[in-house]
Amino acid sequence: MSIPSQHKHPAIHNAMWPGLVGKGPDSEPFIDLETMLDLTAQAEVDGIRFDGVDLFLSLPHISIDSTDDELKQLVDSIAKRNLVVGSVVAPVWPPTGGGSAMGSEQERKAFLTQVKKACGIARKLREFGIRRYGVIRIDSAASPAEWDKDPAGNTKLIAQTFREASIIAEGYGERLAAEGEICWGGMHSWKRMVELLEMVNRPKTLGFQADMAHSLLYTLGYNAEEDRLLPTNFDWSEQDVLMEALGKVTHALRPWTIDFHVAQNDGTVSGSGSHDLTGRHCVVGDPKGRMDIIAVAGLWMRDETGTPTRAYEHVCWDGCMFPNATMMAPKTWKDILGTLIAVRNAHGWN
Repeated sequence: MSIPSQHKHPAIHNAMWPGLVGKGPDSEPFIDLETMLDLTAQAEVDGIRFDGVDLFLSLPHISIDSTDDELKQLVDSIAKRNLVVGSVVAPVWPPTGGGSAMGSEQERKAFLTQVKKACGIARKLREFGIRRYGVIRIDSAASPAEWDKDPAGNTKLIAQTFREASIIAEGYGERLAAEGEICWGGMHSWKRMVELLEMVNRPKTLGFQADMAHSLLYTLGYNAEEDRLLPTNFDWSEQDVLMEALGKVTHALRPWTIDFHVAQNDGTVSGSGSHDLTGRHCVVGDPKGRMDIIAVAGLWMRDETGTPTRAYEHVCWDGCMFPNATMMAPKTWKDILGTLIAVRNAHGWN
């Protein structure tokens, strides 16, 4: 079936971190960046290809301490595949050199150091001409269980850290996007996520990164039963009820959303390797997929009047914790690209 491209915007990206997240010694082997770039560049649907990639600034893909020469090599590698760079992920977690945003002074300093280094790389990529849009993704780097020991105090501390991170980002001409996900303390429910964003109160610098696989779980109250929107033992055939619940989430968080991941989810949580339980990312055609991808994307990409928000210049597919066999299959990325084209046709602009 032919899928004509009806809109020029937003650009269509593929995330590189699924080659790393949930992989490694406790799981399947990492997939190197060059392979991820090849899989992305080789996908094509009716002459349309991915426009770019979003990057994970951590080894074994990219060192957060990369030299200019190493970054130039990275730029050349991406550019030769006719791709650009959009958003980048700051490695703010303890295993990657960061620290909890609600931790000790030393841990918070480590968090902010990683944000500063990520901002430096992001600015360099702009200077090298490979990146003209996108944000820097962060989270609290703390678990809901740790957060729950002192909800008010820990949220206040996360907000303070995020405000300090915002000052750093502004110095580099960058913006930060906090990704709401059930595995991050203080960001593990839609209400807590809004509370945190409002407490930081830097809307021009710190916004929200929405991921459809994660935001679906907000409606089920994982790690925050008090904020559940769907009933226990929900009948997934009731799509109107699901869309109403997702509508409440998007109504609350859409005004903050500056980065967007298209994804599918089967309504369950998953973890792989050392990664905590979080939203399960499913392939486009997964028979257990709970969302009408195009319809749910519209809840994020259009405002209350149905007008495209134009709040971001690209959308990205996130396939975290796909099995390596799925990741290495060209059909996976062709199907994903076709879905992203359909999302842009439905909700994009010129």
